[in-house]
Amino acid sequence: MYTSLNIWKTSRKLFLEYFDKYTLEQLNKLPEGFSNNLIWNIGHVVVAQQGLVYRSSGLEGYVPNELFDLYKPGTRPTGKTTQAEADELKRLLISLIEKTENDLESGKFTTFKERMTGTGFYLASLQDALEFNNYHEGLHLGFMMNIRKFV
Repeated sequence: MYTSLNIWKTSRKLFLEYFDKYTLEQLNKLPEGFSNNLIWNIGHVVVAQQGLVYRSSGLEGYVPNELFDLYKPGTRPTGKTTQAEADELKRLLISLIEKTENDLESGKFTTFKERMTGTGFYLASLQDALEFNNYHEGLHLGFMMNIRKFV
């Protein structure tokens, strides 16, 4: 699990860099031919981790339902993300790492509901969810590397 968490931390630092390198206008820009933008990808990985790890374990997690609904799988940008919402996503990118680590150490995760992801990966355990989350975040980081060429 140590390796999975370290990969996740590195991934989140790469996402965080987008807040320093791009303006809110650039983060919100939806380039022609794309179905999402930079900020949507950031919000999506935040809520996807909460779904994969927490909700699959029968736990509520730390993301407000309103935010979860904006970025959950199957959504697309519905408008411009505000500065306040961007600031919240930036905070969550990093704060959720410590919360998840603390919850893992304290034994908060006691059950896991096995399931198939929308992309056809079968998750049988919390460890599967943590590892799939890293794969998922890597995919979205790749999408963002492509989108950034057009903003």
